[in-house]
Amino acid sequence: MALTEKHNVQTTLNYWDDPGDGLPPTPIFIGEGKVTNKRPHLPHEFTVTDITGDEDDYRLDTHGFQYCRHKSQEEEGFTSEESIKSVYYEECKELLKDITGASHIHIFNHKVRRGPTQWHHLGFNGKNLANRGPVTRTHVDQSYVGAERRLRWEFPDKQQADELITRRYQIINIWRPIQTILKDPIAVADAKSVPDSDLVGAEMVEDGFQGESWVVRHNPHHRWYFKYRMTPEDVLLIKCFDSDTSVARRALHSAFEDPDCRDEESRQSIEVRCLVLYSDSPCVRVHQDPKRGSR
Repeated sequence: MALTEKHNVQTTLNYWDDPGDGLPPTPIFIGEGKVTNKRPHLPHEFTVTDITGDEDDYRLDTHGFQYCRHKSQEEEGFTSEESIKSVYYEECKELLKDITGASHIHIFNHKVRRGPTQWHHLGFNGKNLANRGPVTRTHVDQSYVGAERRLRWEFPDKQQADELITRRYQIINIWRPIQTILKDPIAVADAKSVPDSDLVGAEMVEDGFQGESWVVRHNPHHRWYFKYRMTPEDVLLIKCFDSDTSVARRALHSAFEDPDCRDEESRQSIEVRCLVLYSDSPCVRVHQDPKRGSR
C-alpha cells in the first residue's frame, strides 16, 4: 500500500493578545447588519500537520474532532436558505445520530462562508456580513458556561432545560467544503494538547443572544491538524462542548494560510451548529452558573 504524501504547512495562527490587565476580553457584537470585533490578536508560528490517510486515528472523544465521508443531496451550492434548513439540516441530524448514537439533534444555526480572507476589514455593511469569509483567529465557539447558556436559550422552558442538563449533551459543528478547499483551510487542535488554563471566556452577543466563547492564550505545545484538499464529500466534526468530563471536551479551530495556495479563489464552506442530546446517558460534569463569566 502506497504511503499518502503529506502536505504539512508551516504557517502562523492568531492567538488572543492578553493585555495583562486582568479584564475580560473585549466583547463581540453581531447584529443589525454589522459586527464589532476589536479583540487584539498576535500571530504565532506553527506547523499544521496533514492527517490525510490517517483520518481514522482522530475521534471526537479522544481528540475533539473527527473526519468522515458523507455525500450531501444538496445541488444548489448551498445558496438556498430554504433548502439548507429543509434538506441539509435533516442530513446533518442523521449523520450525527449515526456517529454519536445521540437520541436527538437540535440545530440552532448555520454559517455559509464565501468571502475574502480579510473580510473583517472591509466594513461591516449588510452585503459584507452576507459574504462572510473565514475566521482566522483561534477560538472555540462556546465556553463551558456559554454551552449551558446556548442550551437554555434554545430550550427556554426551565423545567425542560433543567432536565436536559442532568444528562450528557454536546455542541458539535458540522463543517463541509462547498468547493474543494485550497485557500484558507481549517485547522483543529488536539484537545489533549490544550489545557483549560489556556482558555479565557469571552462575551459574544449575536442577534440578542448573550453567549460566551473561548479565546486562547498562545502555547507552543498546542498540536494542530488539517486535511489537505478537503472536498464537498469530506466532513469535519468539531466538538465545541461536551458535558462529559471524562472525554475530550472541546477543540480549538481556526482558518489558516497555506502559502502554496495564497492566490487561489476565496474559500467556500458551510458549518452547521448542533446541540447533541442523549436520552439515557447520565451527565458527568462540573456544574457552572451560566450567568457567571469564565476567566
